[in-house]
Amino acid sequence: MLFLKRLVTILVMVYLLLALLFIFSPAARDTFASAIGLATELSAFYNTLFIVAVVLLALQLITENLDSALLRRSVAQQEGKVNELKARLYDQQMELRERDFQQRPGVATGTTTYPDQPLTGPTPAAPTRDESTRPMFPQQDPSLSNAPLTKPNSIIPPTAPDAENRAGR
Repeated sequence: MLFLKRLVTILVMVYLLLALLFIFSPAARDTFASAIGLATELSAFYNTLFIVAVVLLALQLITENLDSALLRRSVAQQEGKVNELKARLYDQQMELRERDFQQRPGVATGTTTYPDQPLTGPTPAAPTRDESTRPMFPQQDPSLSNAPLTKPNSIIPPTAPDAENRAGR
């Protein structure tokens, strides 16, 4: 296909150079027209030149479209291969993760396991009411309030729970 495409491109270039020569050099046009037997009528010569141009243009369009279609098909095949390889890699990674997960000691799927020995040392005290309402992360921004949930933001007033609103009306 590439050979045909290059051949058509070369023919189009040669034709373009000859047509420019015939247009700009009347002596070359008359000599060539008499060589192919069209010296009597200039309109017949240009008509023949036009027909050859149409044929070459059609041939070039056909080869370009065929080449483009073949390249698109090739790209689609390559993308399919890439997707297939990605899927295989994903499957292999998932199998490897599953094997690693199953080989870990003390870990069972779907259940929580505890160590055989009880924890030693002091048990943590239950959080007080004030500690449970504090956020678990430090807030660095001074514009953020650190107020507990029992004191809602004064900008947004709380709405009273309404039985009608809960019914979905």
